[in-house]
Order: sequence, then C-alpha cells, then structure tokens
Amino acid sequence: MTEVEGMPLNFKVYYVIDVNAFACADGSVRVFSSLMDIMTDEELLGVIGHEVGHVAHKDSKNGFRTALLTSALKDGISSQGGKAAALTESQLGDLGEALVNANYSQKQERAADDYGYEFLKKAGKNPWAMALSFQKLKKMQEEAGAQKSSKLNQLFSTHPDLDTRIRRMEERATSEGIEKPANTMEGTAK
Repeated sequence: MTEVEGMPLNFKVYYVIDVNAFACADGSVRVFSSLMDIMTDEELLGVIGHEVGHVAHKDSKNGFRTALLTSALKDGISSQGGKAAALTESQLGDLGEALVNANYSQKQERAADDYGYEFLKKAGKNPWAMALSFQKLKKMQEEAGAQKSSKLNQLFSTHPDLDTRIRRMEERATSEGIEKPANTMEGTAK
C-alpha cells in the first residue's frame, strides 16, 4: 500500500521496547517493534489499518489545524494591515508541544477502528483480529496495574475504553457471521 485517499504513505519500524503505533499528517505510519513481537500478523495488520484510517480521515491534519488555531487565538495573534503577525519562537514551541500532545477524539478513534476492521476484510483477513489486538493491549495494561504513570497507561488514557472497543469489534464480527479464530489469547508472539 503506497497511498490512501491521494496521500502517499510511508511505513517504518522503530526498534524500541515501548508498545505503540502512530500515524502523522504527512502519511507516515510508524510501528514500534515491541508491538510486532506481541501480535499475530493479522492483529498487527489491523493496528496498521487503524493508523492508516487516521491518515485517510485526515485526523492528524485536522489536529494540526486545530492546534494552530488554538495557539493563534490563545496568544492573541492578530492581523495588521492584512498580514498575519509572525509567530514568535515561543509560540512555535507551544504549537509544537500542542501537536505532540494532541489526541484524537473518541469519534476519530472509533472511525479508525472501523477502518482497521474493513482494512482486514479487504486484505482477506479475519477482522476478529481487531478485537483480539485490543484484548492483548488490555492484558498488557492490566499487567502494568497500579503503575498509572507507565507509558502504556499514558497511551491508553487518550483512547476510548478498551473494553468498549473490544465489545464493538466483537459485536460487529459476530453480527456479520464471521467466525472467531481458535486459540486467540494463548500465545502472545507471532
């Protein structure tokens, strides 16, 4: 896959111990190698489909626009003589921080989940993998337990409840008559 909705895509793997994947407004999709270690190929493909969904829906681009407008309004950037005032280095720094910390809305996350589900179906894969990938992430989150400051818990604090996401994907697959794969939670490696 080289493009979606006219946007060129590029994929890279980061060899780190954290478990994550993300997409950027420029069509970059990044997967952390530790995520690859705990998921089956189909589960990983569902997560990648989810991230491609963010690109297809222009979620990052819209987030950038919102962060820019918020920064501009917050700092009182005004027009003078038809020209926008220049951003100061501090304002650029604040904007960069807002972009890094920007989160997708729950509606955007649900739409990206649905995109990942359809992504799997179009690839001839079992879309139950979406629910199964969320189950693995939930198990990891539970194992992180009381470590509320853990990177995994910080990641999921900005996403819709995993139980809700699991239930949505399970109900969808069940209503479409798609059979759940056997032995789904026994192994965590490919």
